Amino acid sequence: MQNALIDLAESYDYPLLNFFWTMLLIFLWVLWFMLLFRVIADIFRDDALSGWGKAGWTVLVILLPFLGVFVYLIARGRGMGEREFSRAQQQEQAFRSYVRESAGPSHADELAKIAELKNRGDLTPAEYEQAKAKILSS
Repeated sequence: MQNALIDLAESYDYPLLNFFWTMLLIFLWVLWFMLLFRVIADIFRDDALSGWGKAGWTVLVILLPFLGVFVYLIARGRGMGEREFSRAQQQEQAFRSYVRESAGPSHADELAKIAELKNRGDLTPAEYEQAKAKILSS
């Protein structure tokens, strides 16, 4: 039994070049699916594209995948990067505004406000010191 396994392992021939060719094909296959899903995601995320346009591009990409993806990249490829960039900027702005709203006003902002009130004469120096102590203690 053990001799049969050794003979099988010794008789199996898979040259190194075939291994590299197989790895290249797997890499290209994964790359193709990444590109296909990226195009489909761009179709559905594009707000400027009408419903019929989205349906048409989706049908073209699904029924004739190679032709559909390449035509889409030629026709709308430049806009893909611009739409992705603007989407990233919107997400960053939304995150920053959420952080600002969640954090609330800072001590420096509050101190600047009461200093402005004191400079305009709306607060007396005693009221200013009292408000300043209250802000710094919290």
